[in-house]
Amino acid sequence: MPPDKRYELEAYKSGVNLVAGIDEAGRGPLAGPVVAAAVILSPNSGILGLNDSKLLTPSRREKLFAAIKQDALSIGVSVIHPEIINRINILQATRLAMANAIKGLDLQPDLLLIDGPISLDLEIRQIPIIKGDQLSVSIAAASIIAKVTRDKIMLELHEKFPEYQFDKNKGYGTKDHILAILEHGPCEAHRKGFGTVKRFCQERLFKN
Repeated sequence: MPPDKRYELEAYKSGVNLVAGIDEAGRGPLAGPVVAAAVILSPNSGILGLNDSKLLTPSRREKLFAAIKQDALSIGVSVIHPEIINRINILQATRLAMANAIKGLDLQPDLLLIDGPISLDLEIRQIPIIKGDQLSVSIAAASIIAKVTRDKIMLELHEKFPEYQFDKNKGYGTKDHILAILEHGPCEAHRKGFGTVKRFCQERLFKN
């Protein structure tokens, strides 16, 4: 079943005026930023095909991205780059990105629907929803905005660091990506505390 408006409709019935869906893209990769989006859809929004961005083709995501941008009452986006992730860890970077995305909204939401078991240090009512991007249209919309935004950033990083094939792997730890790290070492886009990148840095430090 695709996501629906059950959470949003319950909120409107309880007197809530503005509901924001919150999601992120890029928690797991070895390279690139984590991107969060907050989206407030109109109660009458009728965008067809909204779903977890990971379940959509790139072309479908692009079309929905454009539809959301046109239809949404407000959108906030935040990008947290690897140097921050390296310093505060990915969970805190994700929470920071989500909080910043919400603060970037032009409208103040009364309720936050957040993908996953995450709570934010904000004085706004929050409902964390496991697999929320497959249940709530607002969270699904946020997942698409975050994913498309991040993929565009990874294409830009590919132009700068083509040897890692970020255009194909989007920073995830594919076999070819790991082999490239072992051959060339990590670049500034890599997260130094993650998996193969961390082991490479530790081995190099040990050898020195």
